[in-house]
Parts: sequence; structure tokens; C-alpha cells
Amino acid sequence: MALTKRFCHKILRLSMFGLFSTVALASFHKIVVAQGNQQDPVEVKITARRFEFDPQTITLPKGRPARLIITSEDVTHGFTIDEFNIKVRIEAKETKIVEFTPDRAGRFRIYCSVYCGDGHEEMSGELLVKEQATSPLNVTFDEQTPGIAYVESGGKRFRIDTANKTVTPVNEETTASAASPQSPKADKTKAPASEPYDYRLINVPTPKRVLRHSLNLYFTHRFSQPINPLEDSARQLLGLDSFSVSTLGVFYGVTDKLYVSASRSPLCQRGLCRTIELGIGYHLLDEKKGSSPVALSAYASIEGDENFSRNFTYNVQAMLARSATKYVNLFFSPAVHFNANGQRRFDPRANEFFPPATLADSFRQDKHAASFGFGVNARIRPTVSLLFEYTPRVGFKLGRVRPIFNSTFTQVTAFRVESEPEIGFGIEKDIGRHSFSLTFSNTQTTTTARYNSSNLVLPPSKFIIGFNLYRRFLK
Repeated sequence: MALTKRFCHKILRLSMFGLFSTVALASFHKIVVAQGNQQDPVEVKITARRFEFDPQTITLPKGRPARLIITSEDVTHGFTIDEFNIKVRIEAKETKIVEFTPDRAGRFRIYCSVYCGDGHEEMSGELLVKEQATSPLNVTFDEQTPGIAYVESGGKRFRIDTANKTVTPVNEETTASAASPQSPKADKTKAPASEPYDYRLINVPTPKRVLRHSLNLYFTHRFSQPINPLEDSARQLLGLDSFSVSTLGVFYGVTDKLYVSASRSPLCQRGLCRTIELGIGYHLLDEKKGSSPVALSAYASIEGDENFSRNFTYNVQAMLARSATKYVNLFFSPAVHFNANGQRRFDPRANEFFPPATLADSFRQDKHAASFGFGVNARIRPTVSLLFEYTPRVGFKLGRVRPIFNSTFTQVTAFRVESEPEIGFGIEKDIGRHSFSLTFSNTQTTTTARYNSSNLVLPPSKFIIGFNLYRRFLK
């Protein structure tokens, strides 16, 4: 009886041990599966700069969480992937983190959704999502050490010690397909990306978009002594000793499309003096394949003499640009100038002659004008461009009114208007936020209503030296 009782106790102990082992193995299997399914996010660092994403292609496995760390190196950019409802704005010099799980395989376009300059439309990349290869559960036993087993699944390997009841990761492989290799860190000392063209050639404006919340300053300087003939200008250092006119202007981007501007010219001669111009512009179109063959902006301004106190002129202008090749851009900037000769301020007066010339009171020049600015910008180096422009006009033509006298020079018999359309050429160095242009033109006037004519009445064969400076702040 005692033997039977001991036998029953032994069977019961063996049954309990078997049950415990089964439960332990089931629990252990759950631990292994849980650890094998736990996946850390794939982390990818992305740099946004004008006009590229680095890296340009991102590769992620389908179904695995991803963390994108996006940094703007220069100006404000956008990072958008429509298929995954990702659209973030990264301010200049800031970093944004985007976390998501790609739930479908394929190729998806990445693009910048915030205007960042003239190369904005080309700023794009690609997200490549691949199917994950399913790995079977592999179990191996250590023949040298009883009670030790190795379990491998999903690219992870664990060492299981049944005696000490421990589970230890052996290694954690990160496959190259989890994320594309990062490009070498950009050289911080390299020059900023140049842009296809500046806000003006010599005097003719262009439809270059003004960046939102950017403050832009431009400064023009024009001398008066023409270079040709050289024997005359050489005594004045090619005209650099002559009287000069400097115009200072600023413009500010209210939005990515709307901007306002103000400038002042100290030029003072008959009909105009110390002119202030206030304007507002709107960017309508970017040149883009398939949607618009040209870039287009519109501009309206008011010019007033004597520091905006009298003799007002009203301007409406359109600026168009089209790329002829990758390196050559063509421009057309037509404008209408209302009241350009208002109050007859450029017409002669009878009491200006002795004896008084009554004929002057009946002499009338046109009151309004229109101009047609044509130009070319040709890049010969990544940051160096050659410039040319020509601006014919109709209606009132700024110039000089010459009296014609009789044979005895005692009476004015007629008047002759002498005028020359504006023409100019130059070379520009552009480093993104800053540009410098050495110019050669036949006029000192730079306001919208006046740059179309040579105030010096110089023919195309005679040019004066000048320069343009441009600088962008806040962006």
C-alpha cells in the first residue's frame, strides 16, 4: 500500500513538472515572438537646401515604422508626400521630425511645397517602399552546452538558457535596405546656389519672385561722363570723376506672391527732381513645363517729385521671362506711364526766352507714354551672367527740347525734341543673397517711368559706367 502511494506521488510530480514545462515553454514562446515582432523605427536624416533634398531617394520597408528627421539648411522649405498625407513646413535652420508607417509598397514623389526660389519647381525626391521578406522561425541547439538554444526570426537572433531561464539578444542586424545610405555631409563653406536671373537686368525689371518675409535692398550708381570718346573720358578716369547719381530702393515680400517697394533717386533736372517711387507687385506665374510657358509678374507704382510732393506719374507694368536654353533667359517688360509729362513740366515756356517766345506756349509734347523693355540674361559660369537690354518707347520721350532760331537768332521759329531710347549691357556676379553688376548704359534714370529714355541724350554708341548692388536680408 505504501509502495502504491509513493508511486502515485511520483506520477503526480511528473505530471505537474510536465504541465509546468508546457506552460513555461508557451510563455517563453510568447516572449520570443513578442521580442521578434517589436521593431524600432527606421531613422533617416534628410537635409533640405535650395534646390534639393539630401538624400534624394529614401528607401523604407513596408509596414515598419519610420522616423524622418528633416533639417532646412538655408531658407524655409516644405516636405510633402501626398500618398501618406505628409505635408510639413520647415523654417530656415530648423528641424522637424515626421513619424509614419508606410503601409503600401511603391515609388512616391517627394517635393518642396513652400516656394524657396527660382529652382523651387525642380526640388523633388523619391520615397521607395519595399515589401519585407518574411523570415521563418529558425531554432538551433548548442551541441556543446546542453540547455542552450538559439532562435532566429525577422533578422534577430536570441540565446536561450533553459537552466537559468534567460533570453539574451545575440546581435541585431540592420539591413542596408532599411534606409538608403546618407550622403556625405555637405560642405558648409560652399557658396550659396545661384539663381537664373536677378530682379533686374541693368534697368529692366524681371518677374523673379520675391521671397515671403524677405527684405531686399538694391543700390544703383550711374556716372555722367561717357567712355567714348576715350581721349575725353581718360582725363576723368573713364568718367569715374564725373557727376554721379545713386538710387536706393527696398522691397519686401508680404507673401510668396505679393510684395511692396520704395525707392528714391536724387537726380534733379528739368521736369524731375528727387523722385520717390512707391510700388506694389504680384507674382502670377512661374515658368513650368506643362502649365506655363513663361514666368509673369505685374507691377503698379506712383512716382512723385520733390520727395513725393508734386508732379505724380502712374505706372502699370508687366514682366515676362522665358528660358531659351538652360543658361539663357529672355525678358519682355512692357509698361504704360500715365501723366509722364503732366503739367507740361518738360515743355518749354515763353518766358524762358528773350524776347519771350510765344510759340513755346503752343508747343506740346505727349502727356502719356509707353515703353517696351527687352532683355537677355546669359550665364557663362554658374554664378556669372552677361546682360543686355533695350527699351524703345512711344508717346512722351524724355530728352531735350532744342529751340530753332531764325537766321539772326532773334526769334524762335520751332522746337526740336532730341531723345534716345535706353540701351545697356553688363556683367553680373550672383551668389544667391547678394549680387553685383558692372553696367554700361546711356542713362542715369532708374525709376519705372524714366529708365526707358537717356536723360543724357546719349546715342547707343556712347555709354556711361555704373553698377548695381543687391542684397537680401531676413531669408
